[in-house]
Parts: sequence; C-alpha cells; structure tokens
Amino acid sequence: MMSGSFSSFTYRITPEVPPSYYEKLFDFIYTQYLVPQKQRFTDVARESNAGGERLTYVVIDTQGNWLIRVEVKSGTPFELTIEPITSVASHTAVEEAKQDILIAMQIFTQNTKNASVYFAWREGEEVVPEVYTKPVKSFNRMFLETQILFFVVFIVFGMFIFITLSVVMPDVFWVAPLVLILIQFGFVFFSNKFIARSADWHITAENPTIHLLEYYLPVSASSDFNKIYPRETLMAIKKEIYDEIIAKRGEVDVASAQQVFLKHGVPCELDNLKAKKVNVYRLVKGVADKFGFPMPKVVVSNTMVPNAAASGPSPKRGLVLITTGIIVSLDEAELTGVLGHEFGHLRGRDPLILYGLVSAEFLFRFYVLFPLFPLIFSSFLFFAYFWAIMVVIFFIAKFFEARADLVSAMVVGNPRVLAGSLEKIGFQRLLYERTPSFRVQEWLGLDPHPPIYFRVDRLQSLSPMLIKHPLLQSIRDVLRGFVATLKS
Repeated sequence: MMSGSFSSFTYRITPEVPPSYYEKLFDFIYTQYLVPQKQRFTDVARESNAGGERLTYVVIDTQGNWLIRVEVKSGTPFELTIEPITSVASHTAVEEAKQDILIAMQIFTQNTKNASVYFAWREGEEVVPEVYTKPVKSFNRMFLETQILFFVVFIVFGMFIFITLSVVMPDVFWVAPLVLILIQFGFVFFSNKFIARSADWHITAENPTIHLLEYYLPVSASSDFNKIYPRETLMAIKKEIYDEIIAKRGEVDVASAQQVFLKHGVPCELDNLKAKKVNVYRLVKGVADKFGFPMPKVVVSNTMVPNAAASGPSPKRGLVLITTGIIVSLDEAELTGVLGHEFGHLRGRDPLILYGLVSAEFLFRFYVLFPLFPLIFSSFLFFAYFWAIMVVIFFIAKFFEARADLVSAMVVGNPRVLAGSLEKIGFQRLLYERTPSFRVQEWLGLDPHPPIYFRVDRLQSLSPMLIKHPLLQSIRDVLRGFVATLKS
C-alpha cells in the first residue's frame, strides 16, 4: 500500500480477550484512549457493522500538523495499518503509533482481569489458589532479576547494625563490615536454594507441564462476581477440573470445564474459555541448549503477576523462576525470548558482579570515607551521598540489563519478538515514557532496567551481525540513550 511516496505499515495483532469482548474493546480504545487525547489524535471515527469493528484516526504533532493516518479493523487477528502522511513522520512516530494500540489493548485487558477467572495446575501437585497481587514472599521478590534490591536492603540493614555496634560493642565495630559482607555472599551464593524453597512448583523432566484455564466473564456479567461466587466455590471448581479432566485426560478440555462451572452454578460461555498447556521444561531446556548450559533448576510461582528471574552464582548453579502470570501473558516464542534474557544474566554472572560492586562501595564508605569525613555520616550530607551512589549503582545495573537483552537477541534470535514481549509486560511504563521528564526519571530512578522505550527501539533496530563485546556495546548504547533523552 502506498500514499504518494510514503509506504504504509501493516501489523496483525491478536488481542488477549475473547471475540465477545471485541466491541467493548473498540469502545474503550475510542472513548477512553483516543478521544480524550485531543493533543495527539484528531479525525477520530468508529464504525460498527456486520463485518466487525473499524477505527480510523490521525496522529498529529504539537502544532496540530497531520503526521500519520491509522486504521484498526477487528478480526482474528486485528489488522493495524499505519500510513505516514508526511516525511516529517519519523520511524519513532510510526513505532509510537503502533504502541498506542498495543497500550490501549493491554490497559483494557488489565481492566478485564478483574472480571476474569484464572486457574493454573501442575500434575501430581497440590491444587493451590492463584495470587493476583505482587508476590508476598519478600525473599523471592528481593532476589528477582539482578538481585540488586537484595544488596541494597542488606546494606541499609547493615548500617543499623553498625550504629548499634558502635554503641554496644565498639571494639568489634571495624570488623563488622567484613562479617556482614561474608554473610551477604553466603546468601548470594546459595540464592538458588532459597528461591527454590519459596516457589510453589518445581518443574522436572518427568513432570514438565503447567496447565492453564482462563475464563472471561460475559460482558454483561455483574461486577460483583467475586462476592456472588466466593473463593471456596472457585477452588471447588478448580479441584474438580483437575480431578475429573486433567488427571484423567492430561489436558483441559474447555467443553468439559464449562460443564463443571455450570454444575457449581457459575454462568459460563464456551467462547470465553481458553485453555493452555505449556511444557515449561522443554522451553527452558531449549534455551539452555542454545547457551550451552546445563539444565538449571526451574520453579514456578503461582501468581498472576507476570515476571521471570534467573538466580545463582553461575550457570552450573543456576535457577530460573517464572510466574504463571507470564505464561498466561506471553506465547511460547515470547517466553523463549524472555528466558534468553534471564540466561544472559546467568552467563554474565551479573548477580556476583553487582554484589561485588555494591560491596566495594559499602567497604569504601566505612573504611575510607568514615575515617576521613566522620561528620558526613552524622549530617544530611550522608543521605545525599547515599542517594547519589544508589543512582550510580542502579545506572550501572542498566548496562547488565541491556546486555541481557542483547545476549538474548544474539543467542535465541528474534529480537523483535522479545521487544513485543516487553511492550506487553511494560505497557504502563511505555505510556508514561511519552513524557520527556518521565523518561529522564526512568534513567535516573532506582530501577536496574533501562526505560522500556529504549529497550524496544534497540531490539527492533538490531542487525543479526555478531557483536564481540556485548557488555561494551551495551554500555555505549545505554550512555547514548541517556544523552539523547537529555537533549530531547
């Protein structure tokens, strides 16, 4: 398709919600996302007919000039057409036009999860309820990703210990930092064992599968579903589906699952049921083979919060943790890309490197700065110093996150698929990152990850060429991205 001399771009996007929600989805995009943003969109129109839903609108710049014409058609999958109107429309503008639809869809999907039922099972394991909020297992949460949060918490805790020791046992004050560092190293070295104990399920070659069932309530259903059908009822349904369907047939049959819902008095439309069976062991083994690593331990946390993490001091002692939420949210190709990112952390031994970095600062502060400038530690300057050094450490951690993205793209391949998974998981941050001031905040905030927009753009522009020094390349890319943000 052409318009003048400007090529159009066509994308096919499959919504996570069932077809019965499509009309409501289009209504949400039209009324809640496009129309309110008059400074960004104009000429917004919506059509509904027997053939489905259709949205058209124009993206404008800050002066009101027309840049891009967009059309969205319902179907299986949706068809998104982006047509630049002028040469001023940059690649970034086209990409953001695509992300607008992805973000709106994900916001709608997130909202509908409050009116949805999710079940996850592992064969031969106890039937456990899903957690719909952030994991409450604090040790597990502290060790996620590069484990930097754990390091910071540990050292902040150490400061209180030293204050206490300086008063109660001043003779051992100068030995205490070394003792604390050694204790922390023990936690880091055996982190895989601690996380394994806190997980819900351990994946093995003999029992490799996670079963999932999603049920989106009818659009007209009451918003008080959880009050009408208490947790006890849902757990009874979940147990019966396992006992009568999974245990006997090896997978979820949606027609049979519908009958179980109806048997317990829960209205259930077959079109709103979606079953999924994922061989988690095979996915992880495939990525481990690409990296040339031994098979790590694999554990699953039964929470609907999408997340994945790698832990352990080396690939031989590695552990991979994933949540049922990320299995629900991503397809197998996207999951493979995310796992490649986590294996990138293992290959780079990022937890140990960051442990060394944080520990070195900690020792420098108490053995060098404290003797030379003791007044700093009893004044407001200490808080300024501590905040500044944390910003620096978290910024350095962004080098390793960027390298993990790069390593996944090089070893697993499909960098655009990984970019798509980041857009799905990080859609809320992508929306906020449209604001330049928020982008700067993302670069300088206490988050080890670079901004989502940077990671997505970088992955989508990667060439398949072999990069000899991924860390050096990632350092350059992060610094360039940060400087470019300051200039914008």
